[in-house]
Amino acid sequence: MPLIRAAVSHHSEASWLSSHSMLPVKAIGCRNPQAIIIGVRKGGTRALLEMLNLHPDVVAATSEVHFFDQDENYDKGLAWYRSQMPPSLPGQVTVEKTPGYFSSLKAPERVHAMNSSVHLFLIVRDPVERLVSDYTQVLHNRQERDKPYQRLENILLRGGQLNTQYKAIQRSLYAVHLARWLRFFPLGQIHVVDGGNLIRDPLPELRRAERFLGLPPRITSANFYFNQTKGFYCLRGEGGLQKCLDESKGRPHPAVEGTILERLCTFFSRPNEDFFSMVGKTFNWC
Repeated sequence: MPLIRAAVSHHSEASWLSSHSMLPVKAIGCRNPQAIIIGVRKGGTRALLEMLNLHPDVVAATSEVHFFDQDENYDKGLAWYRSQMPPSLPGQVTVEKTPGYFSSLKAPERVHAMNSSVHLFLIVRDPVERLVSDYTQVLHNRQERDKPYQRLENILLRGGQLNTQYKAIQRSLYAVHLARWLRFFPLGQIHVVDGGNLIRDPLPELRRAERFLGLPPRITSANFYFNQTKGFYCLRGEGGLQKCLDESKGRPHPAVEGTILERLCTFFSRPNEDFFSMVGKTFNWC
């Protein structure tokens, strides 16, 4: 379902207008996004947003808006939501990302009410890795505030049984959450991105994302360089400007007992198969 867009990129459009008119090209203001990265938390949503933003026809909201999943923001109305978006030029695609949308009970219906034809990105990774990364983020945040936090093993086990109500486990049940979105949107409107591939080899995933948005291929291998220190790809934008994701990305995970990881892999095996069946694609997880 490609977006309807101008045939000329905003850079070439601006050049043409500046040479044929004394009037500068102006942004048309803030618009509701035509594409939303809905999740998953700790799946690579920030990396995907920053990489999409390399495209000259994409403008991205800088912060997570939490409009559709938080009542206090949703009650502020669509005018407030639009005001959180960056100004855009004609033909540009506005994108926002809030990973909390994917597991929200209310977000699918609310997004559909805003724009039933919006393009949705879902970036996923191995659910066990995602769970440990989720825990790591909370652990780091509590350590920064000098607050105690339990070991992951203590949270995961209750009386020798796996604590399946732990939020990080629930967030990794991709099929459960996707089923809610599919009540409001056809699968063809939800582009699933392999978060592992995006980190290891970003360009093929970005090519597929460009096609999903109906945009010409503008992101190239020159937009990426591998940072040996960080151990992942960083970005190179216009004029050679280099940018790496902040220090919270790629943070080392604490060691987790192998028996716990095995139990998690066993637990997620059936939910993973359900998800693979839903999206018509398999992933090399666990």
